[in-house]
Amino acid sequence: MVQTLIIPGLNGSPDEHWQRIWAKEYPGSRVVEQRDWSCPVLEEWQTRLDKALSQTDGAFLVAHSLGCLLAASYATRAEAGLIRGALLVAPCSLETTVGLHPCMIDFGAEPLERLPFPSLVIGSLNDPYMSVEQLERYVKAWGSELATIGLAGHINIASGFGHWPEGHDFFERLVSRATTIEPWLQSSPSGEAASRHIAL
Repeated sequence: MVQTLIIPGLNGSPDEHWQRIWAKEYPGSRVVEQRDWSCPVLEEWQTRLDKALSQTDGAFLVAHSLGCLLAASYATRAEAGLIRGALLVAPCSLETTVGLHPCMIDFGAEPLERLPFPSLVIGSLNDPYMSVEQLERYVKAWGSELATIGLAGHINIASGFGHWPEGHDFFERLVSRATTIEPWLQSSPSGEAASRHIAL
């Protein structure tokens, strides 16, 4: 059984959101609950994720929106060793998100360090929280793989993503790749992280 920690973003994910449905349907998964979903503070969210990770012998992350930035903040944290891989769905631009929700988010600087664990980013071509150009910049910095799924908005309830069976397919792809040593997990000779776009 694959241990999976589900990480919602700003305001959490309501019961009809694919993350909450996933937590009920996917064996070995649970939501990392935060004390304050509406006014997130990075250090507080990290503390909750630290605790959840410490209760596993290694887990995969399934993050959405601001939750993706929480996952990305683990690039230089010791607890990253417990992260086996991360599915990062509709990551948000920190600058854009703060602009849309002023005086609500205390998440520090953009997390643009290379991730020390396998990661697959699922993006949309018309996400109001992340332009395609920003998405590609994040993916390159993280050394992630990228799959775009068309005009999918923010890949949330508002854009029609309640039950999302295709998400399981992406996750299984990540798990499969994370169990093998592949070139895309390594740094290039120049030290820059490689990333590539995949079609599933």
